[in-house]
Amino acid sequence: QVCIVQKRDTEKMYAMKYMNKQQCIERDEVRNVFRELEILQEIEHVFLVNLWYSFQDEEDMFMVVDLLLGGDLRYHLQQNVQFTEETVKLYICEMALALDYLRGQHIIHRDVKPDNILLDEQGHAHLTDFNIATIIRDGERATALAGTKPYMAPEIFHSFLSGGTGYSFEVDWWSLGIMAYELLRGWRPYDIHSNNPVESLVQLFSTVSVQYSSAWSKEMIALLRKLLTVNPEHRFSCLAHIQASAYLSSVVWGDVCEKRVEPGFVPNKGRLHCDPTFELEEMILESRPLHKKKKRLAKNKSRDNSKDSSQS
Repeated sequence: QVCIVQKRDTEKMYAMKYMNKQQCIERDEVRNVFRELEILQEIEHVFLVNLWYSFQDEEDMFMVVDLLLGGDLRYHLQQNVQFTEETVKLYICEMALALDYLRGQHIIHRDVKPDNILLDEQGHAHLTDFNIATIIRDGERATALAGTKPYMAPEIFHSFLSGGTGYSFEVDWWSLGIMAYELLRGWRPYDIHSNNPVESLVQLFSTVSVQYSSAWSKEMIALLRKLLTVNPEHRFSCLAHIQASAYLSSVVWGDVCEKRVEPGFVPNKGRLHCDPTFELEEMILESRPLHKKKKRLAKNKSRDNSKDSSQS
């Protein structure tokens, strides 16, 4: 669950995610939550949804992150937004910067997809949800079957089936290619669903060839081909590769980093302006009214009612 909060002294607005501890235990999500926190505490980048505070009380864990009011790309796809090539080009640049940064931090995100790209009010892209991200140290490889099937790279399935050498950072760049194609076309290049057996998918990548629209520029198609290269050794998978692409030769990367390049798609402002639900210092949720929660916690802990929450 997420709500909007405001920090009193700076009046800055944030989004606050909160998770009931008991539910986390029951759903066996504790390890993932701690892994996400561990990763988010170490990173900060202009095209990520950054974590600023985390804390807990007896019932809940809280994560205070960047507030992005432009909606996610899945929502906009469902609203039938027609993304232009120019718009998608900027998303590719912004996500390439984010993924290259994560690579430098030894992090594979493993769930790059439209649902996890949030726009700010100007329309810039930010990657969120490190729930299944993993940290891999020098030369290590990941092996788990993790991700969302339609966006998962072929080598993830391959490694799972044949117990091969595992996979690495290249998988996120494949997902970026799938997402860019989907934004341009309105559907994905491969017809894959969550219920497809892994065996059939390995077969699929070796037999089906991706169809590119003749309406797209040759340079965009060439870039997508390099992202959607089945062999990870030949796939574009770092910023230097992307920057070398003919399609992006005119991009001023310094301007992209500073958010000085204007996005082609600006989310509808009308729906966005909303008041903060409550102030961050209260650290408490709208769904369970503040005074009631305080009373309940005070009862549970009458000997120490001065501390409703402990900073972590």
